[in-house]
Amino acid sequence: MNHQMSSPAGDAPTETTDAAGRGNFRGLLELAGPGFFPLAFFARLPLAMLTIGTLTLISTATGSYASGGVAAGVVGIGSAIGAPLLGYAADRWGQRLVLVPAALLHALVVAGLIVTGAGLVQDVQAPLVMGIAFVAGATCPQVGPLARVRWMALTAGRRRGRRELETALSYESTVDELTFVMGPALVGVLASIVAPWLPLALAALLTAALVPAFAVHPTARAVQPHRPSTDPASGAGWVRGRIIRVGLCVLGMIGMGTLFGSVSAGAVSFAGKFGDASAGGLLYAALGLTSAIAALSVSVWPRGWAQPVRWAACALLLVPLALLLQVPDSIGTMIVFLLMIGLPIGPIMVTIFTVGGDVAPVGRMGTVMTMLASGIVVGTAIGNGLAGILADGVGPHGAFLVAAGAAVVLFLAGAVTFALGRVRRAGTP
Repeated sequence: MNHQMSSPAGDAPTETTDAAGRGNFRGLLELAGPGFFPLAFFARLPLAMLTIGTLTLISTATGSYASGGVAAGVVGIGSAIGAPLLGYAADRWGQRLVLVPAALLHALVVAGLIVTGAGLVQDVQAPLVMGIAFVAGATCPQVGPLARVRWMALTAGRRRGRRELETALSYESTVDELTFVMGPALVGVLASIVAPWLPLALAALLTAALVPAFAVHPTARAVQPHRPSTDPASGAGWVRGRIIRVGLCVLGMIGMGTLFGSVSAGAVSFAGKFGDASAGGLLYAALGLTSAIAALSVSVWPRGWAQPVRWAACALLLVPLALLLQVPDSIGTMIVFLLMIGLPIGPIMVTIFTVGGDVAPVGRMGTVMTMLASGIVVGTAIGNGLAGILADGVGPHGAFLVAAGAAVVLFLAGAVTFALGRVRRAGTP
């Protein structure tokens, strides 16, 4: 990716100030400007509301949880397919030109989903609703991955850029965790107090208002559209040198998503044993809490620890922690173990995004970041499906075995990445 190093005001940032050079959060404030943080936070909230909001709307309108689940799954499929396409388009034509029309189109599609899904239009066929749900997922703007692309551009070439980038990616992973806790909670509150359609309506409004503002924020100047090279050697180098490593990063994120989905399904099944399956979401939130905190801590970890080693080591710790989910016999002990399992998760996510940025080919940073995000979506669907089947058959312990298997996949992907050796960050000399 061609990087134009600029501050939010468009001037080259200097290395003379302590705030910009220490790789801490004050340095990030100077790089991006304070307004970037609340804007990027709330602009990604609709993505966290979309799937559960669709499930709530369709389930309420049809009286069928199965219908709602299928619609939510279709949204996830659409997102998994559409996200890398949006990332590629952003690489090719720039984030501004892609995010603004995508945001407006997405808001209109969600409005159509509300009208058809809620039964406000008579004689609407289920395939039409599912088709609209697919398009809603495919057009949802990928604010989180594209924000990471901006941080990679803003920190590239700086004396302390690597530490600043790790701090930024730690922050981004924490924000992702928070939004994916807040989003479903907001959906639940609005749907129960007001109406099932309101969460999706709010998500559409937030998208239409905040995503264009994110698109035109001055940080977007740091990322320049990439013109494809006519040199055939560059494409060959991409295939030979990086495609396997990118694939391992995606596999790692699929493993992470599978762990998320299986732990979520297992938590619901476990809470159901005590007569309150709805408490499963609160149990699962414990994992997100420690994961978010641990992600923030990565910015102060020793720099000498190679990224693939960090990935494999944290995943190796995750394997026995996932197996320990077989032990709890009460809600209280399950909360303790879920808090523990969240500790290595945040650092793994930060590390995989960092490695993904290192191995992404020039001009394809947005594509790779959105592929990694899509890997989580695909993995979550796999985890929900497999763990749901096992939870029905043998109970929550079967579901948690899927989580342990996902942890093994994460470890193997990290170990193979380490074995392949280091690849210099794309775009660096």
